[in-house]
Amino acid sequence: MKRKNKLSILQMAEMKRCGEKITWITAYDMPLACAAEKAGVDMILVGDSGGMVQLGYQTTNPVTMDEMILMAKSAKRGAPDTFLVGDMPQGSYEASNVLAVENALRFVKEAGCDAVKLEGGKRMVPRVKAIYDAGILVMGHIGLTPQSSAAFGGYRIQGKSVESFEANMEDALALQASGACAILVEAIPEEVSAVFARKLSIPILGIGAGKQVDGQLLIVHDVLGLYPSFRPTFAKCYIPLVIEQFSKHLGKSSDLTKLGRDTREDGISYLAELAITRYVEEVKELKYPSTEYRYPLSADILEMLKKSKYWNR
Repeated sequence: MKRKNKLSILQMAEMKRCGEKITWITAYDMPLACAAEKAGVDMILVGDSGGMVQLGYQTTNPVTMDEMILMAKSAKRGAPDTFLVGDMPQGSYEASNVLAVENALRFVKEAGCDAVKLEGGKRMVPRVKAIYDAGILVMGHIGLTPQSSAAFGGYRIQGKSVESFEANMEDALALQASGACAILVEAIPEEVSAVFARKLSIPILGIGAGKQVDGQLLIVHDVLGLYPSFRPTFAKCYIPLVIEQFSKHLGKSSDLTKLGRDTREDGISYLAELAITRYVEEVKELKYPSTEYRYPLSADILEMLKKSKYWNR
């Protein structure tokens, strides 16, 4: 069911305070953004992941600002009443504060985004502060940051050592202090991401970070089973859960041609809406991510992490 009003950062903060989970999904074009809005998601991310799942690149690194703006404008047309976040691609913010602000403004002015997201912790504090000072809402992204994954030796789970946990915690605290309105944590065990959510006052959203964060993000192509190359451990395809519901819906119509012409509820768009709706429901009801969609953490590593200066402080 479509949200009654567009999410605001004040509402986001209140949801964290009350323990209501924030639902976030990616979209890169008008049809899937439209389905997401009808499904009632709180936010849509036009992620640089679109370079892989939509444009066919092997990684997110080749994505350009022009490509991101094109996808964001398309998503905005499909979901005009949903909080839209534009993902700053590699090369669009690292070089200078001026470049970062210029490209953040493009997302706002050309694509109608409500906020932007960029990767990196303490090293990106000047960029975050510059964007914030320009009057633009900005979200951070820590843990596994795909644009700089080579520095981690590839796509590896983060926060499984005291050094990694403390580095990410310091990144999160620095981002919060610099004006970030929320932080996405990626590929971090649930026990660790829960500490971030507890220690920080701004919403901590997770992708592959367990259920004890303030909200969840999934790639829409994973939710719908549209991406053929791979599927991460945390990603859940919701099509098998709603296909029977879709079939029953079609069976209630005496004229499928009329169903399609009158409501357009006879095809992939409506099936996508059902799948995203189920995802939203499972997040709100604390059913996703269940154990099989989380990264495990052994008892001995957990005990080691609990000795960190940040764990209980």
